[in-house]
Amino acid sequence: MSNSHTTMDKAVFISFNQAFYEHILELLDRLNIRGLTAWEEVKGRGSYSGDPHYGTHTWPTLNSAMLVILPEARVELLLSELRKLDQRAERQGLRAFVWDVTNGL
Repeated sequence: MSNSHTTMDKAVFISFNQAFYEHILELLDRLNIRGLTAWEEVKGRGSYSGDPHYGTHTWPTLNSAMLVILPEARVELLLSELRKLDQRAERQGLRAFVWDVTNGL
């Protein structure tokens, strides 16, 4: 089995309200982006604004998160589509961060 990993790959960490989970999976499928790891229940709060997502009585919502690996050339397209999704429901919370993939197997 060959390894198609190159140093041109990027990792995009996406943290979002659970309400976006299916929408983001559909987006990745539509963009033909395959490599991902998902965590369905994560807790967090925004750096500057937004309600906490703690899964408690006081703050009942939770986040999900995905780590998506894709070629560097596809990153801006993914971010652009995620921005559109975030703008449709800004109060839900969706953030994405791009990291270099420097090594892998």
